[in-house]
Amino acid sequence: MLKRIAITGPESTGKSQLAKELAAHYQANYVSEFAREYLGGKQGKYTIGDILAIAKGQLRTEEGIAAKASGLLFCDTDMLVTKIWSRFVFNECPEWIEEMFIEHRYDLYLLCYPDLDWEPDPLRKNPKDRLSLFEQYKMELQHAGFNFAVVKGRGAQRLKNALNFVRRLESNSRAGLPHRWLLGENDFF
Repeated sequence: MLKRIAITGPESTGKSQLAKELAAHYQANYVSEFAREYLGGKQGKYTIGDILAIAKGQLRTEEGIAAKASGLLFCDTDMLVTKIWSRFVFNECPEWIEEMFIEHRYDLYLLCYPDLDWEPDPLRKNPKDRLSLFEQYKMELQHAGFNFAVVKGRGAQRLKNALNFVRRLESNSRAGLPHRWLLGENDFF
């Protein structure tokens, strides 16, 4: 049975790299961030309608890859990213995104902590808001009761920490244990 793992969190926290590294480690499928492709030619100008189109495109791309996948599927972003970003930029979020955040669940959310250096990028805008955005991500995941872990560390240590959480998910699956294990602060690396 396919296990979906979302790599989520504020911008410039290593989501894309971590998703690629995890997929390579497990020789698993990977879903790239649709927003990069979509916003590439917009020169930083977009509307709330674009956010909705990005969310739908991300989900459509994920479903296309999931239909052919087995084992693990690593997703570089999820509905939570579009939900928080929409609220941050436009002070509102399309209802469809709100609904899909709850309906389209992952077996595990890896929430990337903003302990990496800010890397400038034409699509990034908030080097000073990453910690407050991180807290919003954490609060949303806790409130929804989703299975998540916070990934910290630099370089190889960040990947090692993420691998530990994925192994825990796999171990629980093999043992027939429920996937609903939320990690406390002491479990974060």
